[in-house]
Amino acid sequence: MYTVEIQKLIDKLHLENLTQEIPLEKITISQTDVNRPALQLAGYFDYFDSNRIQVIGHVEASYLQTIGHGKEMEMMKKIMDHQVPCIVYCRSIEVNPEVIKMALEYNIPILRSDKTTSSFMAEVIRWLNVELAPRISIHGVLVDVFGEGLLIMGESGIGKSEAALELIKRGHRLVTDDVVEIKKVSDDTLIGTAPDITRHFIELRGIGIIDVKTLFGVESVKDTQCIDLVIKLEEWNKDEEYDRLGLEEKYTEFLGNKVVCHSIPIRPGRNLAIICESAAVNYRQKKMGYNAARELYNRVTNNLMNK
Repeated sequence: MYTVEIQKLIDKLHLENLTQEIPLEKITISQTDVNRPALQLAGYFDYFDSNRIQVIGHVEASYLQTIGHGKEMEMMKKIMDHQVPCIVYCRSIEVNPEVIKMALEYNIPILRSDKTTSSFMAEVIRWLNVELAPRISIHGVLVDVFGEGLLIMGESGIGKSEAALELIKRGHRLVTDDVVEIKKVSDDTLIGTAPDITRHFIELRGIGIIDVKTLFGVESVKDTQCIDLVIKLEEWNKDEEYDRLGLEEKYTEFLGNKVVCHSIPIRPGRNLAIICESAAVNYRQKKMGYNAARELYNRVTNNLMNK
């Protein structure tokens, strides 16, 4: 199970920490969903998921004011008894000093945001879905080509990094070389990024390591990119039958998500960068409703029927 540290949440969403005495190193979040404890403040704790961030908005704060100080402290104590990861007050709501004192005893951070409750919940859920997404690492190169995430795969030494370098020189952007970290953020979306240690570097055999950001500028690199298309480079085999029309899409699968995949045979003299660019543009055309292979097929069919 993946987790994210509370401190990272505070830094990302610019939250105010009202319990700075609590050490945050060992406090983590493991759930992508959050909870508004309205029913819990009323005393109903069946099916209460204590692993979620607890969010108190205007409705919850107003309710606490109506039930009296003693009842408020009783309900907050019951919530903290479940050892929730943290409690976040939205709309810059004033927090009862005794609630903060109780949180220090329970070692539960009390945080505060100036955002509205709905906007804060939407933002934190979106962010946690990315941070806690299932992930794998694969060998390959990820490049942003005309806005399409192009994942170049193949055996070591086949020319993936050289193709990426040529694409960069043609104005496209490198995301990662050698190791691609893939996160499944939804049933339709895969996000690729680079490990921190190799970000913006490319290894070229015979030359060594080059820093793409330093050599080509910040416009030549990108931190994350959706994976839209896979190009598999393989050695040319004269006995192999390669697809020459592309009427039917082929797919490869990562984390249960299917991605369009093309196998490209490598021979001396083939310009891989132009092939990759053409594949990206052709993929975009298909998304927009135009299929060149289907158009050729229709023309041939119509020509035969008219004879």
